[in-house]
Parts: sequence; structure tokens; C-alpha cells
Amino acid sequence: MDRSITDEAEEYLRKLLDAWLVPLANECLPCYIDRVLERYDCNGDLWIAGHYRDLVAPRAIRLEERLESGGGYCDCEVLCNAVQPAWHLWSTSREIDVDGRTIVLEAEPPESMPPCAGVRRGSTQPCVHWHRMRRPRIPYR
Repeated sequence: MDRSITDEAEEYLRKLLDAWLVPLANECLPCYIDRVLERYDCNGDLWIAGHYRDLVAPRAIRLEERLESGGGYCDCEVLCNAVQPAWHLWSTSREIDVDGRTIVLEAEPPESMPPCAGVRRGSTQPCVHWHRMRRPRIPYR
């Protein structure tokens, strides 16, 4: 049975998408999310993070809960609220010297992230190019 050109095109695109969505060797979760979001829009949930977990760290069953507790309720919020680029990647606009210490008055995150520094297989932790955002714990009253 002959296949239509539409069926062949859809299969080809599906293969390209599958290849793009495969995490690179030792790629960390934030680098993976950042790379995928360069090509695809966030759809308001954690499907990219979930896809990473399914392929790389299937034992991380509470990943979404951990990301949401850090303010990452969707994939783009993970990169805005749960993690941020490490300070060594930020560019400084102005520095001053105060008593022998350099004080940064203005700093900006990098326009694009460098290649992932890598993590061990099965990890959902960020590589050295990312810092987890620290959220203050509010005591219950």
C-alpha cells in the first residue's frame, strides 16, 4: 500500500521531534528545559520536565512536586523561579571597590547559556551553570 506524502512528512517530522527531545549525554534538567524551550513554547505545565524524568531519571517520582515547591508550576517558571543561571555567568555592568572588596552594583544574567557541564546519569539536579533559588520557609501559625 502506498503512503501519501502527508503521512511520510508527518512521520519525518515526528522523528525529528523525537530526536530533538532526547536529552544529551549527562545533560542536566535545567539545561535540557532551556534547550527545548529555545525551540518550543511553554504550554503551561511541566511536560518537558516530565519527559526528561521519564527518559533519564524515572525514579524521581516527586520531581514535579519539588519543582512546584520552588515556584516552577510550568517549564518556563522552572527557569524563572526554581533555578537561575549561576553567578559566574552573569555580566556586571558596574563594580566598585569598598574597603578592598568588589561590590557589584548591576548584574545581568547571560543572554544564552553555555553547554551543559553535565551531571551523573539519573540525576535531576542542576549542573554548575545553575543555582537553585532559595525560598524562605514561612512557619505555620
